[in-house]
Amino acid sequence: MNVRLRNPDRRIEVPGPLSVAALLARLDVNPEGVLVIRGDSLATKDEVLADTDDVEIRPVISGGAR
Repeated sequence: MNVRLRNPDRRIEVPGPLSVAALLARLDVNPEGVLVIRGDSLATKDEVLADTDDVEIRPVISGGAR
């Protein structure tokens, strides 16, 4: 699958199928700090990603009102 990671922005190829949880573990990414997007929708940790999927791993950024 084609995986786009942010901060820093880079793309890598990862063989699938893999669950979202397994993909994040393989990439040593903390699942609590990211959103995983397949196509136009969020993917949950138990979803299986296909070898042909385009996936984006985006960091979660939070802030508050002043």
